[in-house]
Amino acid sequence: MKELRASKPLTIRFSEVDSMNVVWHGSYALYFEDAREYFGEQYGLSYNTYIENGYFAPIVELTFHYKKAIRYGMKPRIDIIYKPTVAAKIEFDYEIVDSEDGSLLATGHSLQVFMNMDYELVWANPDFYLEWKKKWGVDGEF
Repeated sequence: MKELRASKPLTIRFSEVDSMNVVWHGSYALYFEDAREYFGEQYGLSYNTYIENGYFAPIVELTFHYKKAIRYGMKPRIDIIYKPTVAAKIEFDYEIVDSEDGSLLATGHSLQVFMNMDYELVWANPDFYLEWKKKWGVDGEF
């Protein structure tokens, strides 16, 4: 199965750290959001894509696992990896890596589902998503 991944540099801003000079836990959700937006730009699966096709794709699960402190001034990168599934959902794994020594700083996972414009859960893959998966070669049996 083809792996879809994207890597984006991060700049740790002063407003993202706590009094210990370590990234505040709430900033990780923003980093993962930045990665999803970047992935969407690279692969044509943006939030506008969902909306233009009549769907929302809310986050219903988001996890972080801290491995090593991320401090102000560091310039790590975030890798986002699409996790293929036959279900009507979008799953990503994340890795934040120290660009200086390659060490793993954090990992994470997100799960999005589809809702129609009436905010009702959609159980089947929308046609546009099936087409997207076929285009990128992630539509086969898993």
